[in-house]
Amino acid sequence: MLETSSTSSVPVIEIRDAVAGYGAAMILRGLSLVILPGEIHVLLGTNGAGKTTTLNLLLGFLKVRSGQVRVQGLDPAVEPVAARRLLAYIPENVALYEHLSARENIAYLLDLADQPTDAQAIGDALCAAGLDRSTHDRRVLGFSKGMRQKVAIALALARKVSVLLLDEPTSGLDPQAAAEFTRLMGVLRNQGVAILMVTHDLLGAADVADSIGFLRDGRLVEQVAATAGPHRFDVPALHRHYASVEMAG
Repeated sequence: MLETSSTSSVPVIEIRDAVAGYGAAMILRGLSLVILPGEIHVLLGTNGAGKTTTLNLLLGFLKVRSGQVRVQGLDPAVEPVAARRLLAYIPENVALYEHLSARENIAYLLDLADQPTDAQAIGDALCAAGLDRSTHDRRVLGFSKGMRQKVAIALALARKVSVLLLDEPTSGLDPQAAAEFTRLMGVLRNQGVAILMVTHDLLGAADVADSIGFLRDGRLVEQVAATAGPHRFDVPALHRHYASVEMAG
């Protein structure tokens, strides 16, 4: 497992003045974002604000027209294979091989990533991700969304990635699964993983984030940092701000 490195001041994710789009459509207009090891940053915004485009930049699927994007110092558009080895991406709907068990999925995907490991390490990762041991050798065909998400997080744990990208991870989760997701984010934070989550779920963001950024028209219009104590964010104030961003968008 990764050792906690949240005290490091070296960014894991670094986006500076990024301008990007598709064809004639300009989506990001000077986005800047820095995430350190062990930090969870959430981007909130309406459809078209630039959330998915930001993920595509980090995955190397899109190149900036100007500005800079780095993952552990690597440009994902120039060195996509090397950069993707450092990160895990979990989409809203996790795609797994239905005919394989949770354990077999992890083993197969690790082989594809050229990072094979033994059965004990895979079992440990699945347990750390909160998947009950009795389900490790069951086909994932009947798994709920929350269980599939745990398999994907177990893969990230087994790969020992330094970056986790999450796209609408709490969408469709029941309250128990959402609470388990929050716990898992704490586990990854303590291991020094830098996490970027894009979502429409303000309450889910407030539960896990160290910092919440509001995207509008491809720009980060405001960032709100969590405070110490049980009430980490002023949720009513966040709601008011989010509503103003949506109306402006």
